[in-house]
Amino acid sequence: MPSLNQFAYIPGSTNYQFGHNSIPNIAITGAPADANLARWAMLHDNAAYRLYCFKGSSRDAIYQFGFNGSTYAFGHNSIPELRLEGFPADVDPSSFSMLHDGADYRLYMRRLGFRQTLYQAAWVPGTNVYRFGHNSIPQIPVLEFPLDTDWSRWGMLHDGANYRFYAFKLGSNTQLYQGAFNRASTSYQFGFDSIRELTLVGTPSNSDTGSFAMLHDNSAYRFYFQTR
Repeated sequence: MPSLNQFAYIPGSTNYQFGHNSIPNIAITGAPADANLARWAMLHDNAAYRLYCFKGSSRDAIYQFGFNGSTYAFGHNSIPELRLEGFPADVDPSSFSMLHDGADYRLYMRRLGFRQTLYQAAWVPGTNVYRFGHNSIPQIPVLEFPLDTDWSRWGMLHDGANYRFYAFKLGSNTQLYQGAFNRASTSYQFGFDSIRELTLVGTPSNSDTGSFAMLHDNSAYRFYFQTR
């Protein structure tokens, strides 16, 4: 079972450093046999750290884990299985991202063949459903990122003030591009209210750099690789 290597941003710098103000490595426990941890996301909801992954090859079912003080445990303080409803037929379920903005739990996937178009859903309180367009802008463009952006490795978070979008620089496992949601243009814009390029420092050799997750927990910006 993979575990999580944890980094945190060093304020006043451009660096995310492994183990900085962090538990360096955190286990994932109790995952169902069909948990697809290759498709995963994380968030912090002002009370709990949460991890999500798809159920097998499903396009519309995700499993939820909660941090119990030592591990990310399946179903801990969580609805174990959530459903995705109403996404367009051309949604790309190969990757997703999630965040909590202080009011809503939000889930994002991209439009198939249009990697710079985000489809947005939100959790419907009192249910186990994330519904496309619920209390959301259904479709949001991602603009002005460099030509060498690696769109296959992307993540998002909300830091209490800004919705942020990240993607790796193509061919690099250390350089990360950053943008934020620009309300005036209703888009995620490279460099908007952001440090344009961030650097990962001290990445362990057992890290699976093919995907990542990020969150903000009201005190720190955190970055995660799974282990191989």
